[in-house]
Formats: sequence, structure tokens, C-alpha cells
Amino acid sequence: MGRRASPDLAQFLPVTPVAFDVLLSLAGGARHGYAMLRDMAERAPGGRAPNAGTLYHAMARLVDAGLIEELADAPDPDDDDARRRYYRLTALGRAVAAAEAGRLEAAVAAARARNVLRPGTAS
Repeated sequence: MGRRASPDLAQFLPVTPVAFDVLLSLAGGARHGYAMLRDMAERAPGGRAPNAGTLYHAMARLVDAGLIEELADAPDPDDDDARRRYYRLTALGRAVAAAEAGRLEAAVAAARARNVLRPGTAS
């Protein structure tokens, strides 16, 4: 059997802000949708997270692309709730998240080089 070619990560870039938030949230471990919303709100300026419909639409696209996957069981049996669906990052999803973070990092460096941002500032 031959080796499968690695996917070209550029085909997934750029990642939408909501999709990147999902990937970042799942980089911390498997979660259900509501836990992702809470995580996003904690990281977002002003505590604003996307609405549930936007989140679940992005998650469906990420599942279809093979970047995240739904788990058959809850990652923690003590936290199992039949109403919740849990998701985790795939290896491809982690690689795409890293590629997108690098792309954003380069954009911030360019903004600093052009005096849009001062060195050492995030905004």
C-alpha cells in the first residue's frame, strides 16, 4: 500500500473567525457546544461569543471537512448528558489551526511593520 499524501493545508485557509474559535476551543480538549460557547466568551473581548446557530453551522462545516469529529461517548463518564454531543479536534484540524495561527501571526507582524500596531501591543 502506498502512503496517502498529506493534505495541502492552504486549501483550508483562511479559516473563518468562528471556525478558528471552534478549533482553538477544542485544542484544549473535547467539549460539547455549550462548553465551546462559554470558552469563546471567556477569550473574546467583551465576553461576546457567537450565537448558537452560528456555532453549530460552523461545527457542521468543520465535521464535513474532517477538522473536528463527534465522539460516540462523553470524554468524562461523570459529565455524560444524553442531550449533549461532544466533539474533538482531529490531527488535520490541529494542523489547520496551527497554519491559521501562523497566517494571523504574519498579518500582525505586517501590521506592526507598517506602524498599524505598536510593537508589543495586541490591538
